[in-house]
Amino acid sequence: MKRKGILPALLMIMVLLAGCGKDTETVKPELTTNPYKKTEFLMGTIVTVKVYDTEKEAVLEPVLDRIKTLADQITVSEEESGLNIESEIKKVNDKAGIEPVKVSEDIYKLIDAGMEYSIKSNGSYDVSIGPLTSLWHIGYDDARKPAQSEIDAVLPLIDYEQVELNKKEQTVFLQKKDMELDLGSIAKGFIADEVVDILKENNVTTAIIDLGGNIIVMGNHPSGKEWTVGIQNPFSSRGETIGKISESNQSIVTSGIYERFLEVDGETYHHLLNPEDGYPFHNDIAGVSIVSDKSIDGDGLSTSIFSKGIEDGIKFIEQFKGAEAIFVSQDKKVYITSGLKETFELTNDEFKIAKIAPS
Repeated sequence: MKRKGILPALLMIMVLLAGCGKDTETVKPELTTNPYKKTEFLMGTIVTVKVYDTEKEAVLEPVLDRIKTLADQITVSEEESGLNIESEIKKVNDKAGIEPVKVSEDIYKLIDAGMEYSIKSNGSYDVSIGPLTSLWHIGYDDARKPAQSEIDAVLPLIDYEQVELNKKEQTVFLQKKDMELDLGSIAKGFIADEVVDILKENNVTTAIIDLGGNIIVMGNHPSGKEWTVGIQNPFSSRGETIGKISESNQSIVTSGIYERFLEVDGETYHHLLNPEDGYPFHNDIAGVSIVSDKSIDGDGLSTSIFSKGIEDGIKFIEQFKGAEAIFVSQDKKVYITSGLKETFELTNDEFKIAKIAPS
């Protein structure tokens, strides 16, 4: 069975293009209200890029080419790509316990970022979780609840400390046979940030990047106001929100337990797996949205936080500059980190704003 890579995710964020955010005083470039747009099915999800700068339609072609190239290097599942492509990540996995594999600069940067979040989260996010995600395969037709003996067999293979990176040689070595990297949880963020770089290189100031729920809003709405971004209700179908924020030049990434799941004998198992015991994390979080400067940070933080629960998750993210979070609990309470308390507006009366009691 191939491990899962980048899976289609429930779109937890809806960008409201009415431009009803707060006013800004930046000088407006020449923009159009009818953006140049490209939409394709890539990485197992809907990818959309909109550019609002006039006479910048041509930039969409290199942007989509860049997304495809990176996706091909990362994806190891034919179910996602639709092609029989041996990606760089698959080559690394195939040589686990055998020899180091030289990778491209892009893939080295991605794996290095995954290692950084593995260290910061003390392993609750683990870049080597591939054997476990392959076993459950949640999000695919062959998803199943593994036997305890199967889980016990793969848990010793999950250890980011056994991933050896050689910066000088640009190689990656998985020290144990049958280890597997799984970059799916941060790959879309990495690619979204690369798209921003291409747009900036081509003097694009205003755009929306949507990689299956990884949203980046560049610049301001053509009206001159910040973009209004709706935060998805994790208990409902996509498009229903619990509230909204106004943002510019920010990434918004949401993860939730109802994005992808498996039901077995009346019990629901979501896709966010705990590398310690091999089962989905079980705590008070239903969904979390990360607002950050970089989309890869939103990916890494949202996954790391799910291991911690709301109280410890808030403490964890408050350590990071340039990142804020909106937590939705399983009893429909909303917790907001300090930097968003003046920005977030609750719009759904099924939910209520709460705060962590002082310890």
